[in-house]
Order: sequence, then C-alpha cells, then structure tokens
Amino acid sequence: MREDNQLLVITHLSQLVTLVTGFGSLLIPLIIWLTQKDKVYQMDAHGKNIVNFQLSLIVYFIICIPLILLLGLGILGFIVLGIISIIFPIINAIKTSNGEIPKYPLSFTFIN
Repeated sequence: MREDNQLLVITHLSQLVTLVTGFGSLLIPLIIWLTQKDKVYQMDAHGKNIVNFQLSLIVYFIICIPLILLLGLGILGFIVLGIISIIFPIINAIKTSNGEIPKYPLSFTFIN
C-alpha cells in the first residue's frame, strides 16, 4: 500500500461536487473509495466515514421533507444540513492533510 494524502484530501473535497453539478456527492467518493481502498493507506477508513456521512445526510434530508408541513421546520433542517454538508468536508480535508482520520458528526454507521 502506498501513502497518498493528496488523494485522501481529494476524496473528502469530492463531496462538494454537488455545488457545481447538483449531484455526485455520494457517487464520486464511493467510486474513489471502492477503486483505491486496497491500494492507498487509510483510504478504507476515510471512505467509510465519507459514505456513512453522505448516506446519513440523505436520511436526514428525507426526514426534513414531511417536517416542512410542521411549521416549516423542514426548511430550517434543509438549511442546517446544507451548511453541514459544505463545512465538514472542508474541515475534514484539512484534518486529513495534517495526517488525522477525521470523523463526521451526526453520521450513522451503515458501513462498518
């Protein structure tokens, strides 16, 4: 296995592709993780964290849909989740460049 911090940072930042294309925040990191998890040191741990975070965000967004009818709480939820989905990939990319294995908040463990 080789050590490739740049690819790990790119994997974290690839979640932000949704800001440009409107989709891909789960797909691109998933492809990078599946193709590189046996080749790059610590890619498996980082990839699992990212995929779990993205799947958790999808669940939270789905929960917010019916909450829109309840005093508009879903709209507030969408705003908060949108901010979280932008800030934490950037923070965790910085942590990764410093050699840490970052954790994403509010993540369920879908993939162990």
